[in-house]
Amino acid sequence: MIWFLVVGLVVLLALNVPVAFAMLATSIIYLLLLQEVPLIVVAQQVAAGTDKFLLLAIPFFFLAAEFMSTGGIMQRLVELARAIVGHVRGGLGQVNVLASMMFAGMSGSAVADAAGMGRIEIEMMYRSGYDRGFSGAITAASATIGPVIPPSIPFVVYGSLANVSIGKLFLAGIFPGVAMGLFLMGSVWVLAGRRNFPTSEWAGFDHLARQFVHSLPVLALPLIILGGIFSGVFTATESAVVAAAYALLIGLMMRELRPADVVPVLIRVGTDTARIMLIVVSATLYSWILAREGAPQALTAMVLSVTEEPWLLLVLVNVLLLLLGCFMEPLPIMVIVVPNMLPLVQSLGIDLTHFGVIVTLNLMIGLITPPIGLVMFTIMDITKIPLDRFSREIWPFLLALILVLILVTYVPSVVLLLPEMIYGP
Repeated sequence: MIWFLVVGLVVLLALNVPVAFAMLATSIIYLLLLQEVPLIVVAQQVAAGTDKFLLLAIPFFFLAAEFMSTGGIMQRLVELARAIVGHVRGGLGQVNVLASMMFAGMSGSAVADAAGMGRIEIEMMYRSGYDRGFSGAITAASATIGPVIPPSIPFVVYGSLANVSIGKLFLAGIFPGVAMGLFLMGSVWVLAGRRNFPTSEWAGFDHLARQFVHSLPVLALPLIILGGIFSGVFTATESAVVAAAYALLIGLMMRELRPADVVPVLIRVGTDTARIMLIVVSATLYSWILAREGAPQALTAMVLSVTEEPWLLLVLVNVLLLLLGCFMEPLPIMVIVVPNMLPLVQSLGIDLTHFGVIVTLNLMIGLITPPIGLVMFTIMDITKIPLDRFSREIWPFLLALILVLILVTYVPSVVLLLPEMIYGP
């Protein structure tokens, strides 16, 4: 009956049924046909899918990102990035990447980066003479850094699925996230040389110091999150609450967030959280049925019949996730694929923290890959550029991110150095 679960889900997705409802419908029809398992299992698995303390971090990280996105808080980060790299070849393209790297330490969401910070960056680049296609492409690519540099909503979901320390995952994402930024900045530097993009004059260290001081209350947020986790003051889940409270406080104190903005923010966060949790609970039931049918064991046996080499397995995993990312959103892929891959990954001795970063980076690349990429569509809506133009502009940045993926996959120390320094091997 595994074939029914897979084919049924694929057919419903092809009919444009939302992912969560497609998984629920396939699971319930399977149970009705099987007639061996009572339907009360549906309620039990749905409840079990939400009964995880780690998942509480998701709405609060969303909340922190929304508070930062509302008002003019992010403009401070853009101005600081401009003071640091605005004079480098590629000018505002370099600023775009650096600002996204800094915002990544606060949001944990690629879509939040694209919709909030991205709007500011694109408008700034367009006013300075940059092409909308290039501006949109580099904004989309840099937004993928958001869930890799901590905090990260995908890391929270993966940690709950794989029973991996969120603190380890947050540390593991730092170097890969920085590598993504550096490779993208290198791509901008090369393209700027070919297209003769404008740059600004170096404003001097005095201006840089003023912008740094101006941005200090905002830059303190990632330090508070990581410092609190690793000092033991609060857990990773509690850090999300602290982040949201701090973002609200500084937004109100700097008068860049009005009390009237709070209610709309809460409504947006509630809607986004409900959408994610519906996917999580639907996938919990679907994954339970797959496990009952022996799908993880069948997958393990099938792959091991082809190869027992970890490096080749990781090639297959990367190809599979990149292909799935072209057609599905990251979270459904993660909650469906990861639980079924874990036995196989563990059997070959691959570190689960390392694997979590590989999975997340693959899924972030999928966000900007045609034909279905959530960040891609967000940027296309902002810039009003068609899909074919976006596709032409995005490929150099896709290449840069795939090079980072190869580095992260086959040089585990890039991922594991910091977690092993803090937590031990």
